[in-house]
Amino acid sequence: MLRRRRPLLRAAAVGGGAYMAGKHVANKQNQQTNEDAYQDQQISDMQASQQAAPPPEEAGPDNFEQLQKLGEMHEQGILTDEEFAAAKQKILRTM
Repeated sequence: MLRRRRPLLRAAAVGGGAYMAGKHVANKQNQQTNEDAYQDQQISDMQASQQAAPPPEEAGPDNFEQLQKLGEMHEQGILTDEEFAAAKQKILRTM
């Protein structure tokens, strides 16, 4: 009778080990899938935020000319100090 039980015990041990190995592989695959999905979501969020905020415009002759006109208007007294500072900040932010 003992000889008969050993093949069953051996088969049970092998089957149990195979089950645990399969379960481990499945868990690793699920973990990798979740990590990939998280990274894809981060990339999508980053791309969306970059598209939402346009790059600042380079300082061109238009901005320089606007600053010159503002300076002239300030010197002539058309603009107050506060108005001049606010308009200048607005132009400089677009640069």
